[in-house]
Amino acid sequence: MRKISVIGIGAGDPDQLTVQAVEALRRVDVFFLLDKGAEKADLAEARHAILRRYLGDGRSGPGRPRHRLVTLHDPERDRAADGAGYPGAVADWRARRAAGFERAFLDELGEDGTGAFLVWGDPSLYDSTLAVLDEVLARGAVRFDHEVIPGISSVSALAARHRTGLTRVGAPVQITTGRRLAEGWPDGVDDVVVMLDAQQSFLRHLAEDPVIFWGAYVGTADEILVSGRLSEVAGRIEELRAEARARKGWIMDTYLLRREP
Repeated sequence: MRKISVIGIGAGDPDQLTVQAVEALRRVDVFFLLDKGAEKADLAEARHAILRRYLGDGRSGPGRPRHRLVTLHDPERDRAADGAGYPGAVADWRARRAAGFERAFLDELGEDGTGAFLVWGDPSLYDSTLAVLDEVLARGAVRFDHEVIPGISSVSALAARHRTGLTRVGAPVQITTGRRLAEGWPDGVDDVVVMLDAQQSFLRHLAEDPVIFWGAYVGTADEILVSGRLSEVAGRIEELRAEARARKGWIMDTYLLRREP
């Protein structure tokens, strides 16, 4: 039976790959890479750099044939959809992704082959790959087994780079999205990690003036870090974020908000 490995590759630093991830790379026959367009070409190059570093000439062992790279078109998601229309837009995007995965598995991966997706950060945290694979299996046209290799998430990397913990004594931390933070501070928690925040929802909480630990492109050569009272650093974060997005064409940032209980 076909096998698919979903390999977490960390937040950006090639040194963050675990030994388990490197061993998994060496078992792969076909790497499936998603083409997100020229704007995010450096994300694809980061994956190529990881493969060059850990697989060298592409041979995963004595006598093994060279691995292949198969690039898949990543369908566009309706990013204008909001409110009640958001779940439907995501479901439609995942369905089109699943159709593309299914065709690729049938056309590019032998029945006893091993394919892999290299997932930024950790596959369990706000990544669609596992849900899409479940949808491929539910379609019933192709059978495969799959495994998940955990990776260092941007959340863990952010806390490490700021030399802070995610939790305080006896207190919880909540991981959420910018979309949800815009609706209000989560009940029952004083420490909130925010991902996928295209609208800079932290600006809605200036009056509460929590401490923010913010990072963009964490773990890469382009890493930017800012921390301090939100009222004092929010403007600086806005400026840095705008400059970085204009320079690179995209931005990937995460932050921890911490208020006094």
